[in-house]
Amino acid sequence: MRRYWIPPEMIEADEVTLSGDVLHHIRDVCRMHKGSKFEVIVGGQSKALLVEITGETKHESFARVIEERVIAEIPYPRIHLALSVPRFPVFEAVVEKAVELGVYAIHPFFSEFSFIRKQEDTWAKKLPRFEKIVQSATQQSGRGDLMPISNPVDLEQILAQFNRTEKARGLFAYEGDSRLNAKEGVAKVKADGLQEAWIFVGSEGGFSGAEVEKFKEAGLATVTLGSQILRVETACVALISVLKYDLDLMRLNTQSGGTDGSNRRV
Repeated sequence: MRRYWIPPEMIEADEVTLSGDVLHHIRDVCRMHKGSKFEVIVGGQSKALLVEITGETKHESFARVIEERVIAEIPYPRIHLALSVPRFPVFEAVVEKAVELGVYAIHPFFSEFSFIRKQEDTWAKKLPRFEKIVQSATQQSGRGDLMPISNPVDLEQILAQFNRTEKARGLFAYEGDSRLNAKEGVAKVKADGLQEAWIFVGSEGGFSGAEVEKFKEAGLATVTLGSQILRVETACVALISVLKYDLDLMRLNTQSGGTDGSNRRV
């Protein structure tokens, strides 16, 4: 079944009014007209509505709510991906896969080999594009929230964010000498009451020796992903997948009670 993200202001009681870009995508791109049924994910409410289009005008479509289900929240420990800003097409690919894999948030930062090394208008101009990718991936994956993308900060600031709580642990991928493989690195992340698991990945040039020392001083374990040098997006997917597997996050989240991880209400 097709699924679309909508802002909460489009809902009033048991009726959904579709307009603007949402309507264009549903009506003009996906050819959904009167009688069509599909799900809409309501922004900020972690719920999905099964709806049926009951009427149309030139600029709006109206749908009635048939059924509602609660979408389970991202489970704990929540994965935070801290990424040294790479080339923008690479960042877009990472954003899409991070949403699909259930990463809680992405935190871009500047390092010596970042594609851009300071906050500038370029990032602000690209952010709407990144947010559209998040929305599209949310629709595709059925996730209940829009993954936030933080504003880029420098390395010292991102390490300070990571160290703000004792319930956060992390590791970073390093192509240099590392005694830990990914599985051993994840074992060091595990802890009772763990709330946040952070992954730090470099941009195309990796990290400098001085930056590696800063990571170690922050208590982060260096891990190798094998003999092959991986692209940024590949390293992100590999580390997220290993972390999810070892933290037992690759399972249906049934905290809401339903067999598909959600409660349903007609």
